[in-house]
Amino acid sequence: MHVLAAAGSSANGPGVWAYLVILAATAAGYMGVPFIGTAAIGAAAVFASQEKLKIAAVLIVAVIGNEIGGLLGYKIGDRWGRRILEHPGPALEWRKKTLAKGETIYQKWGRLAVFFTPALVSGALRMRFGQFAVWNFFAGAVFVLSVGPAAYGAGRVASGHHDLVSVGMLVGGVAVGVLCVVLGIRHHRRHRAASGSHPGSRLPGTDPAQERS
Repeated sequence: MHVLAAAGSSANGPGVWAYLVILAATAAGYMGVPFIGTAAIGAAAVFASQEKLKIAAVLIVAVIGNEIGGLLGYKIGDRWGRRILEHPGPALEWRKKTLAKGETIYQKWGRLAVFFTPALVSGALRMRFGQFAVWNFFAGAVFVLSVGPAAYGAGRVASGHHDLVSVGMLVGGVAVGVLCVVLGIRHHRRHRAASGSHPGSRLPGTDPAQERS
């Protein structure tokens, strides 16, 4: 992320442009641009471990960027999602498979599907906006608090810092990710049991009043 490095370098400390780059990249990632959000958070956290950025600011800006990107992606999906994903043209089969995969994930995982599907797909599948906003924030915060501290701690340890804070950030970031997986599996099992007792129900969190022909 050379752009982030250049934006963050300043004689007076980290420049505001670095945080704007993080905000834009994480927003784009949660709108559906592959890998850019993860790369931005990881790179920014490593720069922070070298004292080129402030780790607290990086995490806060990344969470905000994820929420903004998710909400924008949802609105695009809600308004034009199916037309975009099913419109004839390049990568039509891939786009249709993305939508079908999103439907399968929602059926299998319920609202936890927000963790695994692009915001545009959640909008196209008509997940209730209020629920999406809450779950998108939660998903974004968990992702940032897992990747960010882990990358920060890894950068500190790799550069020879073995103090309690550096090691604690690394372990804490990994622990957040593991805890999220464990809780996700438990939620999935409860959702599967509930779905088994109510077969034929619509996608979880979807609003029938929003359905359009």
